[in-house]
Amino acid sequence: MSVVIAVLALCVLMLAAYRGYSVIIFAPLAALGAVLLTDPTAVAPVFSDLFMDKMVGFIKLYFPVFLLGAVFGKLIELSGFSRAIVKSVIGLLGSSQVILVIVLVCALLTYGGVSLFVVVFAVYPFAAEMFRQGNIPKRLMPATIALGAFTFTMDAMPGTPQIQNIIPTTFFGTNSWAAPWLGLLGSLFVLVCGMLYLEHQRRKAARAGEGYGTNLRNEPETPEEIALPNPLIALLPLVLVGVMNLLFTKWIPGWYGGSYGIHLPGLKAPIQTDVAKLTAIWAVQAALLVGIITVLVFSFRTVASKLADGSKTAVGGAMLATLNTASEYGFGAVIAALPGFLVVVDGLKAIPNPLINQAITINILAGITGSSSGGMSIALAAMSDTFIAAANAAHIPMEVMHRVASMAAGGMDTLPHNGAVITLLAVTGLTHREAYTDIFGMTIFKVLAAFFVIGVYYTTGLV
Repeated sequence: MSVVIAVLALCVLMLAAYRGYSVIIFAPLAALGAVLLTDPTAVAPVFSDLFMDKMVGFIKLYFPVFLLGAVFGKLIELSGFSRAIVKSVIGLLGSSQVILVIVLVCALLTYGGVSLFVVVFAVYPFAAEMFRQGNIPKRLMPATIALGAFTFTMDAMPGTPQIQNIIPTTFFGTNSWAAPWLGLLGSLFVLVCGMLYLEHQRRKAARAGEGYGTNLRNEPETPEEIALPNPLIALLPLVLVGVMNLLFTKWIPGWYGGSYGIHLPGLKAPIQTDVAKLTAIWAVQAALLVGIITVLVFSFRTVASKLADGSKTAVGGAMLATLNTASEYGFGAVIAALPGFLVVVDGLKAIPNPLINQAITINILAGITGSSSGGMSIALAAMSDTFIAAANAAHIPMEVMHRVASMAAGGMDTLPHNGAVITLLAVTGLTHREAYTDIFGMTIFKVLAAFFVIGVYYTTGLV
């Protein structure tokens, strides 16, 4: 019965998200409904000390990233930078390569260390321009961005700095470059399958006479009469965000060390800041500030008249995206604490093959929690010793365990209730009903990719 309660809560939230209801409301309702059926006396304490604690913790860490990302994206839009990039790319490659261009731009940004949430805000303005000029249905845009930002560069590409590729290092004693051949082949599998699917959908829509769409929401607001900048200048802020993110990641530990003590006269006691845990977040924030300043330096006269209204719109979008994702984070924490969730975890231990066991376990837990990093962290914290012992007995290198764990985390996490999916749809102004089917297509390829690399390992021995 406990498993049924956990699954029921998950289904309620997915259905609510798919039907367009706010997960800010339904995430706590679904989570607390599950608690009510499990232990009615625990509802209020769980809401205050677990759900809200995790939700507020997420906001504390990530709201500045969402806010700066939204402001950066809005400035890229208002300045005409997005339109300049689009005009140049279409002039060079033609409108038939729009989807591939967007995928590659997203991939370069995420592989450069830019948060996938920031990529959504930054890429959307010129993705919308390219899809409109290419007369490609806007409903395919979220899946296109998801393929570039939420899949192979998030967890499969060797060396990617995304958190999904970092978490396994602490459990398996590996580094971010673990199993490079498997990572590259897995990345190629996802990219090729994803592109074939999206191109098939594009051609199918073209044959049916379906264009970009009408009566759409949250469309870019680039004024028609503005003079467009040189495309190299327009591209500069995007490049700087990726480059400066890498540089700040190296510089910040040198400036602050592993921790930093705040000693201000008004404090009753010093505050110790764990710099090591915040370096990646601070680096992204600093890089986005550089990007914002760069746009303003080159286009202040252009954006000045709309800066006040544009910043308000960006703040509103950032707050909605943050609260959506934070609510999902709180939901996942509550579900992970329920007895039904623990029954699922214990049941998964019965799968004998360590690679297949790990891939299935992490996929299921990432799907239940709606979080790739959350599902993987829970799975490895509970079962890494079992995985390692079984892998050693089967002579499976820890590098292979790392790569399979990382790739599995990015599989079933993109179900309808996933925070990144909800943010992506909110930013692009689309609903689950309009665009989720194609996002789920990317999810299927990503799930298959983990088992694809397992098959490659057993067939060839490549690592």
